[in-house]
Amino acid sequence: MCNLEEVISSTSSIRSLFLDGPAGRLEALLNGGAENATHAAVVCHPHPLFGGTLHNKVVFHTMKALNSFGFPVLRFNFRGAGLSQGEHDRGEGEVDDVRAALDWLDSEFHLPLVFAGFSFGAAVGLRAACPDARVRAVIGVGTPVGPVVADSQVPRAYEFAFLQECSKPKLFVSGARDQFGP
Repeated sequence: MCNLEEVISSTSSIRSLFLDGPAGRLEALLNGGAENATHAAVVCHPHPLFGGTLHNKVVFHTMKALNSFGFPVLRFNFRGAGLSQGEHDRGEGEVDDVRAALDWLDSEFHLPLVFAGFSFGAAVGLRAACPDARVRAVIGVGTPVGPVVADSQVPRAYEFAFLQECSKPKLFVSGARDQFGP
């Protein structure tokens, strides 16, 4: 077992890269893990049409928490966000973006995977992560379970019935005043 200083030292590297996504390349950042990492993780960002990117502060802090366990953690921009190619696909094609990120993590590290997503990232990512046998646990932060916002130009209604069949350990974190996750 390594001490906290060793983990911080071994996890401080950040690598910028592009993943091959189904709609073109996906911009990504990888925070390195400990040499003896037990898992690798992916963290997905909130709605790109409302400013969500891999640089979101909740996504960053979620990455830091997972990285503190020594896990290598991948963050990426969904299609059409940041430097990622393609166009926003209303949460449909973005599920395939998550699958591409999980595939890359698996081929790079050959470790059990952990999925985490914030808001839109949770809604679409859980759909990819739950049926994937390589993913051992899922985390939803600010999972948008509330009704569609009436004044929104972009419909944001998500169905989560599939979670009843998802037997993986799950952690859901919600704020007391989250308008989309009451």
